[in-house]
Amino acid sequence: MFESIRRARLQRQGLSCGKTRRKHQEGDLFDEMRTHPSASVVVYVLFFIGLAILLRLGASVAEGVPPPDFLDWLSVGAVGTALVVHQRVALRNEMEENSTLLLVLGTLLLHLVLGVLVLDFGGSQGWPPALMTMAVPHVFAPLVLSVMLGRKIGLFGAIYSTLLGSMVFSGVLNPITYLATSSLLGFLAVVFTNRVRKRNRLFSAGLYAGVAAAVFSFMLHEASGLMESVKITRMIGVPFVIGVLTGMVVGGFLPVLEQLFGVTTEVSWLELADLNHPLMRRLSIEAPGTYHHSLVVANLSEAAAENIGASATMCRVSSYFHDIGKLSKPEYFIENMDPAVNPHEDLTARMSALVIIAHVKDGVDLAIKHNLNSRIIDVIEQHHGTSLAWYFYRQALDQKAQILRLVEQDKAKEDDVPQVSEEVFRYPGPRPQFKEAAIISLADAVESASRTLEKPNASRIETMVSEIVQARMLDGQLDECDLTIAELAKVKASFCKTLLSMMHGRIKYQKAVEAAPTTMIARDEPRLLTTGPTEPPTTATMKIVEASFAGPEAEAQAKKQRSRRKTPPASAA
Repeated sequence: MFESIRRARLQRQGLSCGKTRRKHQEGDLFDEMRTHPSASVVVYVLFFIGLAILLRLGASVAEGVPPPDFLDWLSVGAVGTALVVHQRVALRNEMEENSTLLLVLGTLLLHLVLGVLVLDFGGSQGWPPALMTMAVPHVFAPLVLSVMLGRKIGLFGAIYSTLLGSMVFSGVLNPITYLATSSLLGFLAVVFTNRVRKRNRLFSAGLYAGVAAAVFSFMLHEASGLMESVKITRMIGVPFVIGVLTGMVVGGFLPVLEQLFGVTTEVSWLELADLNHPLMRRLSIEAPGTYHHSLVVANLSEAAAENIGASATMCRVSSYFHDIGKLSKPEYFIENMDPAVNPHEDLTARMSALVIIAHVKDGVDLAIKHNLNSRIIDVIEQHHGTSLAWYFYRQALDQKAQILRLVEQDKAKEDDVPQVSEEVFRYPGPRPQFKEAAIISLADAVESASRTLEKPNASRIETMVSEIVQARMLDGQLDECDLTIAELAKVKASFCKTLLSMMHGRIKYQKAVEAAPTTMIARDEPRLLTTGPTEPPTTATMKIVEASFAGPEAEAQAKKQRSRRKTPPASAA
């Protein structure tokens, strides 16, 4: 509030335009609560309250089922506690943010709510327990968590949806049968969601799960001796339809979950990898050099991310947009600069550095204005870290040394000596915070440096990449990301391989003007080829060839000369 009052006062005095720069972070309080333990405790408490409510609802689905007793509460509490311990010990990094924890536990509760609704409907229709067991959407939680957070979290969801479901529905369904069915279908759902890059793969996963459920339903009814009591169409059709509908519901519900919890799946990353985005179209027209640079960085970072198991699609998409801030002043960057005009010649080194460094904040502004993904904005902020604009820093030091020499010669005053601070020439940061941002940061520097290589070969490229990575490490730019030394070695090897394939040499073809005479001889004078390739052409032959290139007038003149040589002169007669 006080900041807004101060800004309004400055605006009235004409000292401020009244506008504020857009901010990527929502605020210090929000950032703190994102990982604060107290918020995690609140999520756990809400989860246990939800389990208690569902335990009562599960007992009220069918008539004659006794309400849960102390043993039931104790069992559910024990499994819930095991879930918390498992998450804190084995999956702490994967669920570091409270929003992710809320997504996982909320999905498990929603999974059980859908099971209660299906059992309530099946009970009203008089379905036997075996059919109701197969009608529960066992693949919902594993499908959602595997697609959104990875297969490891998907298996976590499959395990605890099975354990909790067998207790919540123990008064209605056979716990052993439910455990077998839910664990089988849940684990198969995780298998079916391998590399989901299109939304139709979710429908396919639901379809495969439906087929598996139909087959298992037939085997379960056969083993239970219930084949005659249930129609074959209902016995097979109900689990199949439930599986297909679950895949369709997850596919339609996924964008809502992504928006609510700030999670981006591979499907959404591929949708964002559209070069027809307004910012990319502007980049291709207004800053074509930066556009091409971004495409090459995308290739470098994607290949490196594949080698270390990071998100390759995220690296490609984020690389497309990492330099969109250069759209503000594209002519000040060397890849877009006119060779005949250098705008930095009219600026001091400090001002040039400020113009170059400002493209990070300008990029964040454009990204927020166009509602780009938060991960892309993170990459824009972090792709230079707190590195030094070395060229202009060196130039400022040279200018300072030059003025100091003039001071020693009494040609300048000491007040004219500029103060050169390294901090002024550093990017604002922050440093790369995750693997993908670090890979793009290194790919950006490697691609720019590769343009200066003369006669690139494997040795020179490898030396250049090693020097850049070593300099970034010594400068502390990789201290805050989770790249290991082994992964960094794979990243360097990938950069070298990709650069070598992009900068390979070409065969030097013979020029057309050099090959033309031989071609004309072969076409117009085939008899000349009988002399063999090792015999040089005679003078007469060369004159014939020259006449054929000179045109009809020269050819006629050559014929006259030949006729004069054949006719003896008058004196000889």
